Amino acid sequence: MSTFNNLNLSAEIMSAINKLGFEEATPIQEKTIPPALAGHDVIGQAPTGTGKTISFAIPIVERISAEANKPQALVITPTRELAIQVGEEINKVAQFKGVHALPIYGGQDINRQIRALKKNPQIIVGTPGRIMDHLRRSTIRFHNLKIVVLDEADEMLNMGFLEDIETILQAAPSQRQTLLFSATMPKQIVALANKFMNNPAMVKIAPKAMTVDNTEQYYIEIPHGKKFDTLCNLLDMHAPTSAIVFGRTKRGVDEVTEALTKRGYSAEGLHGDLTQARRDSVMRQFRSGATEILVATDVAARGLDIDSVTHVYNFDIPQDPESYVHRIGRTGRAGRTGLAITLITPRELSQLKFIERLTKKKIQRLSAPTLTEAREGAQQVAIERLIATIEEQTANSYRGLAESLLEHHDSVTLLAAAIKLLTKEPNTTPVNITEERPKPQTRKNQTKRPRSNSLKKRKRRK
Repeated sequence: MSTFNNLNLSAEIMSAINKLGFEEATPIQEKTIPPALAGHDVIGQAPTGTGKTISFAIPIVERISAEANKPQALVITPTRELAIQVGEEINKVAQFKGVHALPIYGGQDINRQIRALKKNPQIIVGTPGRIMDHLRRSTIRFHNLKIVVLDEADEMLNMGFLEDIETILQAAPSQRQTLLFSATMPKQIVALANKFMNNPAMVKIAPKAMTVDNTEQYYIEIPHGKKFDTLCNLLDMHAPTSAIVFGRTKRGVDEVTEALTKRGYSAEGLHGDLTQARRDSVMRQFRSGATEILVATDVAARGLDIDSVTHVYNFDIPQDPESYVHRIGRTGRAGRTGLAITLITPRELSQLKFIERLTKKKIQRLSAPTLTEAREGAQQVAIERLIATIEEQTANSYRGLAESLLEHHDSVTLLAAAIKLLTKEPNTTPVNITEERPKPQTRKNQTKRPRSNSLKKRKRRK
């Protein structure tokens, strides 16, 4: 993989990429961004979850003008959730360029969308049906359109949007750039590309079938706001002496590291912004056992060769599914059995299913441990360590001290104290971990208007 520095991007885009914390381009980004930046039509075929949004977000933001207050780019997505997510991703990339993306979709008040469209956003992200509604109303005009993107084209085909897409493409200027992204290329999508695209560059990223041995794999589905407490409960239950927690971005790694430290865990962060001296220091502490938890990005952890890692926790599911295999490969080494647990939000479940196909292994679902379960698990780990120490007969030099203590305390009290010392009592210090991907809006948080109307009625009665 290459870094974004090799893609000849503007300073504004690089500032946004650095702020987002991405350290390297995924294969689909590396291969599609250069021809797209050059103005060529591009077909990108890659599995879901390989970073396709950034593949077209960067060329769009680079190629349109902030000064022209007319829609210059149109991104068509199959669902409202994806429209919201893509709009948010584009706006993150565009944060220093002065351009704005507006998501439009069914289920949202169309008059509200019309008012937003009158402000002339440079980029429109929408579902086929709602784009068609605005075309019929003439509330969207394509005169200045330079770029059209079809995102998840095969999914739109499966949902019956092919005719709408053809209508939209026919309404767009013929002298435009067209980018098409799809996980598969059924014959209808190939025909669509042949009809509406001009000599497109074809980029295909084939999924690599990989297997992972000696590592038990589990996932926990949890809202983002509960991920950190769940991670802490897992750490308390397992009491690992050498674990890696993976985050998606540098900022996320810093936040998780700081939060773990505040709760009393022995943790250090590792990412691309560290100096070589600091990186070497962090790794020395982790290898020696002075640090029990290493929080790292994929890039920082690449090439790590530490046989003693017993647990891997994916705090964020990776941007590139192939990175999953690399991550969990940090444990289960040298013939040992490892444990890997991935924390996912509900909307990341489809990406996890793809990882299962990639690794040819079922990832078992776990329930999030409660605080009580975490405490009981930590106590059980402490007992197992005591028993292992007895069986290894490595405590003989301490027998004199033990006998001296037994002259003043009973054996049960002493053993209970030993277990307590070995048990890390859960800490519940409040922390705030920024969500890497903002949640899409839902109907639930859009239904405040009826309440205000009822308040007005009560005022009139008075």
